[in-house]
Amino acid sequence: MGKHKPKVKFRSIYTHKKVNKKWIITITIVTLIMAILLGYISDIFMDKVILWGAALIVFLIVLMGIFFDLLGIAVTAAEETPFHSMAASRVRGAKESILIIRNAGAVANFFNDVIGDIAGIISGVAGGAIVAMVVKYGLDKTVVTISLTGIIAAITVGGKAIGKEIALRHANLIVYRLGVIYSYMRKQNNK
Repeated sequence: MGKHKPKVKFRSIYTHKKVNKKWIITITIVTLIMAILLGYISDIFMDKVILWGAALIVFLIVLMGIFFDLLGIAVTAAEETPFHSMAASRVRGAKESILIIRNAGAVANFFNDVIGDIAGIISGVAGGAIVAMVVKYGLDKTVVTISLTGIIAAITVGGKAIGKEIALRHANLIVYRLGVIYSYMRKQNNK
């Protein structure tokens, strides 16, 4: 006779929460606006710079995507508990860090998906502009396109792998730094 397998139950703190439709609509609209603005700005810069300047712009866009991916991972990996004692001791940024962690889904969505994914898309478009510049020198378009796509992808994926390691190892410190920045922003908005 077969052995009886025990049932395993998994619980999630999000199971009973309502789907935040307002957030989904808002972030979709914000993404559309940001993508258009960043795409327009990068297009303007790409038309006005030389090849090395264009390559630098693409590299900076890729770095921005890597950095914000790191922040998004840190927010989801951070633990709330150490910030409670810091908040009780009135350490600047502790309350804001708790707020960030409690809204980890939305914060990570903004950092990883909105900024990170937009940076990935724009780096691809900017890479296309570099291909157009390089082809003028008589190089084969296919070879340049494949090579540049590979380089951008490798830097992005490798950089995000490094960023994830940093984010997982130092999640609480990263969130604390975000909390401090957020506390200064809140102070400025309350003036």
